[in-house]
Amino acid sequence: MSNSSEVPIRDSMIRLGQLVKLANLAEDGVEAKELIENGLVKVNGEIEERRGRQIHPGDSVTVNGVTVTVVPA
Repeated sequence: MSNSSEVPIRDSMIRLGQLVKLANLAEDGVEAKELIENGLVKVNGEIEERRGRQIHPGDSVTVNGVTVTVVPA
């Protein structure tokens, strides 16, 4: 099984907290918030602690060694 997958989004961007939930990298919004605030989420290889960070197609997000890449739907 690959540690990388694609997550299609309909809009031009998605907030980091929403993406973590959408990609099933967290059970719910509370867990997503905790993962982000604790520095366990990377955007394009760099730790991101802002839940509202805008993620666009082409960006990659990594949580616990699992990476997802945002693509247009």
